[in-house]
Amino acid sequence: MVNVLEVLLICVKVVIVSLILFMLPLPLTYMERKVAGHIQVRLGPFRTGPHGLLQPFADMLKLMFKEDVIPAKADRFLFKIAPIIAMVPVFAVYATVPFGESVTIPFINKELTLYISDMNVGILYVLAIAGLSVYGIILGGWASNSKYPMLGGLRSSAQMISYELALSFAAVGVVMMANSLSLLDIVKGQYGWHWNIIYQPVGFFIFLIAGVAEINRIPFDMPEDEGTLGAGYHAEYSAMRFAFFMLTEYVAMVTISTLGVILFFGGWDGPSFLPGIVWFVLKVVAFIYLFMWVRFTFPRYRFDQLMTIGWKILLPLSLLNILVTGLVII
Repeated sequence: MVNVLEVLLICVKVVIVSLILFMLPLPLTYMERKVAGHIQVRLGPFRTGPHGLLQPFADMLKLMFKEDVIPAKADRFLFKIAPIIAMVPVFAVYATVPFGESVTIPFINKELTLYISDMNVGILYVLAIAGLSVYGIILGGWASNSKYPMLGGLRSSAQMISYELALSFAAVGVVMMANSLSLLDIVKGQYGWHWNIIYQPVGFFIFLIAGVAEINRIPFDMPEDEGTLGAGYHAEYSAMRFAFFMLTEYVAMVTISTLGVILFFGGWDGPSFLPGIVWFVLKVVAFIYLFMWVRFTFPRYRFDQLMTIGWKILLPLSLLNILVTGLVII
């Protein structure tokens, strides 16, 4: 009976987390447009519903009922499944991402953990699975049988290889501090305001820059560069397949924000006048706002500049950070 209840609770948590992730584009597209509006001294969405609150729902309905166009010379099978291949890994990451320790369910007095699974190789799993998402982008660009999407896919693969290394090495310093690969243990090691941002400022800087590149956001959105590639890898996509790529991008942004909070800002650790899960959400929202502010503040880099930053600055700096962290620990 106990095992059945445990399995049932895991299924419920999987469903709840999946629903939240699927619904994320609704508040995030509204927030992003409002942030862009205020930065550019304009109103943003304002006409659809009070203060434009219904605009994301109007956009969702539009994408649901648009015609799904497939180019005549495209590889139809790969063209159709590429958005799914890109989307599934960013959802699978949340199998081990913790949102808190545990709460007690009223009436049945059952303790409920605020994570689906506490893997002892959690950070390794997250980095490995999240990296698979780029295959959907590459296949989508190639299957479109068009030169701009193809170039977008190639740029994505080069960008992923260049910045995945720096991002992973930035996390190594945190793992050395916590002496564990478990995301839960990494947060517990920061309790009492011993946040890793204090001890790993260089690692956080590398993680932040590489994170922006990993999720293809401006100033590093080379795979979909509107100026030179006209939307890049998803230029030929429309309707719900295009929406899946957008969903992937937003969930990836939330994932990098969540990892930043867990690795460097103490996760749900904070003053006791608010529950831990509230602190966790507030920190993640602050990260998301930072990514949006960066998008509408900095100009886009050239691709050669992107490669130079990745290979000649971030990678050596991340290796030096690991060396210094090891020397300090010893």
